[in-house]
Amino acid sequence: MKARIEIRLKTGILDPQGKAIGGALAGLGHAGLGEVRQGKLIEIDLPGITDKAAAEQEVAAMCRTLLANPVTEDFRVELTD
Repeated sequence: MKARIEIRLKTGILDPQGKAIGGALAGLGHAGLGEVRQGKLIEIDLPGITDKAAAEQEVAAMCRTLLANPVTEDFRVELTD
């Protein structure tokens, strides 16, 4: 089983890196952009876990304890076989 984890800043949290990306894109001629927000993507192999519910719990625990800052970030987990 594999986990794909998307981590993004919560709504309302300023995203200076996203703002810089938006400014750079505008400077390169990509006009008409709205707000740009950035995040991170983490992929983890889970070879020893076959139960989807157990995998979701394990990955969510990883996110809460290390991968995401629960104060400023939200995360979404997608599992595939």
